Amino acid sequence: MKFEDIISDIGGFGKFQKMIIAISFFSRFTLPCHFLLNSFIAAVPAHRCQVAAPDDGGLFGNLSLADRIAVSIPLEEDGTRSSCRMFAEPQYHLLFNTSDVIQARTLPCLDGWVYDNTTFKSTLATEWDLVCDKRSRSQTTTTIFFVGVMFGAITFGILSDRFGRRIMLMTSYLSGMLFALASAFATSFLMFAVLRFLTGFCLTGIVIVSLVLCVEWVDIEHRKMVGIMDSLSWAFGSICFVPIAYLVKDWRWLTISVTLPIILGIFTWRWMPESARWLIANGKLEEAHVCLTKCAKMNGTEVLCQRLQPETLSSIVMAEKKGRVYSYLDLMRTPKMRRLSLCTGSLWFSMAITFYGITFNISGFGLNVYLTQLLYSSVEVPGKLSILFLLDTIGRKRTQVGMLMMLAVSLGINIVIPKDMSTLRTVVAVIGKGFASASFGTAVFYSSELFPTVVRQNGMGYNSSMARIGVALAPLILLLDEVWKDLPQIVLFSSAILGAAAASQLSETRGLCLPETIEDVEGRLPQSKISS
Repeated sequence: MKFEDIISDIGGFGKFQKMIIAISFFSRFTLPCHFLLNSFIAAVPAHRCQVAAPDDGGLFGNLSLADRIAVSIPLEEDGTRSSCRMFAEPQYHLLFNTSDVIQARTLPCLDGWVYDNTTFKSTLATEWDLVCDKRSRSQTTTTIFFVGVMFGAITFGILSDRFGRRIMLMTSYLSGMLFALASAFATSFLMFAVLRFLTGFCLTGIVIVSLVLCVEWVDIEHRKMVGIMDSLSWAFGSICFVPIAYLVKDWRWLTISVTLPIILGIFTWRWMPESARWLIANGKLEEAHVCLTKCAKMNGTEVLCQRLQPETLSSIVMAEKKGRVYSYLDLMRTPKMRRLSLCTGSLWFSMAITFYGITFNISGFGLNVYLTQLLYSSVEVPGKLSILFLLDTIGRKRTQVGMLMMLAVSLGINIVIPKDMSTLRTVVAVIGKGFASASFGTAVFYSSELFPTVVRQNGMGYNSSMARIGVALAPLILLLDEVWKDLPQIVLFSSAILGAAAASQLSETRGLCLPETIEDVEGRLPQSKISS
């Protein structure tokens, strides 16, 4: 007997499953907000050195602010005022002529900086003066957060397969909200960095646990719908984040604003059931029977469920020893599991670099950051809806490879478009973001089908950690434009090609039952196929 047979009997996409998907959809709202948050709270606004105030009879006398700036701050080669240097002594002659003053001695800003608060009221940079020689600290906040996400994915993957999906989901809700709110009240950058790491560590549990819970409760025919809804919840949160960021321009209040929606997830957790697949795989047959009975009652198929007894469920997992504790080592012990893990890990790593390399570059094309982010977020909707048709039409594998190849084409086109054509380059980048979004949506769903139930959470945690390595590297890749302007785009282009190559080595899962054991993947037990 296969679990899909039981799910089909009691309703594979009834009210019970729709309730789970709805809870997951809205409880995930805060996740994309936190993933995009660093692009705004760590932004470095335009700034210049603080110049002395006018003092009666002093050096500046009654000079206007514009005159004081002119005699105190040198010009850069592009004609703008220096952001980090000031003259050692006021150059009063500049009030009357603009002769060359390259030989005038300059110093780092002595009395702090003045920031342009037109776009942002306050950021990490303005809070702790993370500019000039300290600019890298502000930029590393993105890497710090996603390193936390990476380790969190590994940890929650282990704990979810060991203790269950449901309890670890609540753990992620509570700890993630606690550390995120605490980070908004940080009194030093070091304190903020530590709390931001812990926030990423805890929030990632919501990402991987909620998806697996949804996938493990639906039948084969509707698995793709779960993947699409999961992706759309991400797009929904990304779109909603833009007006929130536009209205709340103080970094502390913005952090609080995108964290409080977790309360909705905590409140609705009481209706989130444990995965019956996980319960059966771990020999908890009585508990699995209770969950399946609840599902049948809500779906109106209780009569069909009456003949199902706990003893019957034991036939679902035959080859694996009950009570065995699985770990990440099981992803590499056997040949086909090892090949699967290496391919999906390479896919997620490459895909994350390209997806977030585009996402973090919201100011790289010279347009308004809010407008660019809104376009990036909005294009995710058609991108992810497209795979609803493609997953069953051409299959998971071809969809994954095709989207990555189209993404590579978009990145390649942007390499040859002149830099002064900012509007055209933005349009091409937005189209590329659509392909990247569709690719990510496919990968999350596709990977959850490839790994067997007994290590599915470990597999998703492993893939998520590989992706977070890619995300952590994405901001550093964008800094390569100091070496060569086109180098970041070339690296992103190469990553998309690498991801497509890795995806081409995976097996097709369209119409197949989810593998329950490692033996299913290794081919020691036949894997059933059901037309979908």
